[in-house]
Amino acid sequence: MTKYQVVGIGNAVVDIISSADDDFLNRMGIEKGVMQLIDEERCAFLYDNMEDRTQMAGGSVANTIAGIGALGLDTAFIGRVANDEAGRDYVAEMKETGTSFVNEPVIDGELPTSRSMIFVSPDGERSMNTYLGISTELDTGDVDRAVTGSTQLLFLEGYLYDKDKGKEALLNAARTCRKAGGKAGITLSDPFCVDRHRADFRKIARELDVVIGNEHEWRSLYETEDLGAALEAAASESKLIVCTRSGHDVVMVEGNDTVTVPVHEVAPVDTTGAGDQFAAGFLYGLATGRSLDIAGRMGCVAAAEVIGHYGARPEADVKAMFAKAGLI
Repeated sequence: MTKYQVVGIGNAVVDIISSADDDFLNRMGIEKGVMQLIDEERCAFLYDNMEDRTQMAGGSVANTIAGIGALGLDTAFIGRVANDEAGRDYVAEMKETGTSFVNEPVIDGELPTSRSMIFVSPDGERSMNTYLGISTELDTGDVDRAVTGSTQLLFLEGYLYDKDKGKEALLNAARTCRKAGGKAGITLSDPFCVDRHRADFRKIARELDVVIGNEHEWRSLYETEDLGAALEAAASESKLIVCTRSGHDVVMVEGNDTVTVPVHEVAPVDTTGAGDQFAAGFLYGLATGRSLDIAGRMGCVAAAEVIGHYGARPEADVKAMFAKAGLI
């Protein structure tokens, strides 16, 4: 069994990206700037109404793991795809980025591979419409304990808490990893996801080694508009917390230490994947023994790269960008 440096577990979603102005979003009944869950019929309707399409492998934690793999670490992703064209393409694309896709595509499954229709506005804002398909059916049988028990770092996707079997799979994987001496972390994923699973997220946040979320997710987790109060409460319960704040300083708290990393504003082409690639840079830093300050700055460099083009995964040599910034 291969030993990996970083392993992720999450939804395997094919991203289908198109440009769209506000008038189009209004006509289609799409709420700008948020992620909406849709059914298969709505997915087909939006697909048919796309004027241009770019397709690529996606999914929050999958994007993060692909970013880390592109930085040269040994990575693997655990997720579910169907044995359809989209699923086979997904597996091949993950392998091309240097990340092993642990699970074989599901044969004769009732649901197709998951897809997200992403509409990017002229201001770079993205509006995501996601049909979850087969990815949310992930359960403990999909998670190889030999993989989660031999990785240095395990990263989990909060969205999988939407089904009890997904939650059980994540909890078991995290405990297997930590029992074997690895570290495990989670992304809070989405403020609405936090609303749905607040108690469970607070429970697992106390158990894991790192929790990453944006300011809206942290406020939701602690049911307050006061971000400072939310982070203070989080720091009292969790080992290491990370808070990103679109265009503003990143805040990291570990024990009694608070580290703030400045963000240099970049005009976005497409904000898809900004949080995912921040996590990639940050976790790369942790996995390679960097300080919180350096890891946070790596996250900011990776996020800045991905918002400069369409798509949620890096196109430039981010490791070379780290070197140019004096981080490695």
